[in-house]
Amino acid sequence: MAMQEQGTVLGGVGALAAQEQELVRRRSNLWRDAFYRLIRNKLAVIGLVLVLALVLVAAFGPMVTPKGRDTIYYGHQQEPPSNEFWLGTDFESRDMLSRLIYGARVAILVGLCTQVIILLLGITVGAFAGYFGGWVDNALMRVVDVWYAVPTLLFAIMIMVMLGQGLFNLFLAIGLIQWVTLSRLVRAQLLSLREKEFVKAARVSGSGGMTITVRHLLPNALTPIIIAVTFGIPQAIFTEATLSFFGIGINPPTPSWGQMVGQYQVYLRSAPHMAIFPAVCIAVTMLAFTFFGDGLRDALDPKMNK
Repeated sequence: MAMQEQGTVLGGVGALAAQEQELVRRRSNLWRDAFYRLIRNKLAVIGLVLVLALVLVAAFGPMVTPKGRDTIYYGHQQEPPSNEFWLGTDFESRDMLSRLIYGARVAILVGLCTQVIILLLGITVGAFAGYFGGWVDNALMRVVDVWYAVPTLLFAIMIMVMLGQGLFNLFLAIGLIQWVTLSRLVRAQLLSLREKEFVKAARVSGSGGMTITVRHLLPNALTPIIIAVTFGIPQAIFTEATLSFFGIGINPPTPSWGQMVGQYQVYLRSAPHMAIFPAVCIAVTMLAFTFFGDGLRDALDPKMNK
């Protein structure tokens, strides 16, 4: 009897190893094929180039800005674009180009840092609900449903009013309103994967719930998570712009595109460039991530495999 049980365990371990090798091979082929499909999508490539350019501007732009971010150039108030000030100046005689470059850094920080909070909350809640199911799933999903029913922008405004303005508080506010969608996605993926043969083989081999989730389930749910993060970044940037537009986002004098649109909107008739340029930056950023996200989704869609 003992020999029979030992043989069953060894067979389960062997089956698990074979299935792991097959999954690794399939994932490798998936990423390779997805890359080729992605680079054949012209709009996706354009979006990727724009995203990379934005990241480079955010990382290195402040080192090579033509003017100081907060430097006041007396006698140049609200000037239109010129050879000296390529994008003009604002109502305080500050260089618009330099402030827009620093605003790109804020946008990228908000987009990336909020995704860390969203991933931590969304994956944790979704993984627990999807793997354990039953009453754990029901309890967690009721919490998610209640959280999802709260108006997101209103909730973010309440958080910022209670905690005060600041970059970290902004990360927290946006992260707390956007994690529920990812948690539902992860939960759905794990519910469909937990009854697969490789998961049963992992249980037979003695692997615990945490090991199975981290080593076997989440890697197979990685594709939709990556796509969700790609679309979540522009959502976070737009939410930050909206909050800063209302004056409860980034603390002045740190420039933010949304803050600049909100401050300069009253000058649309006398100096329209002040509000138009940051609005264009927001629009181009949203469009770039949308193009890249759509292309990435099509490239990673298993239905596209031949």
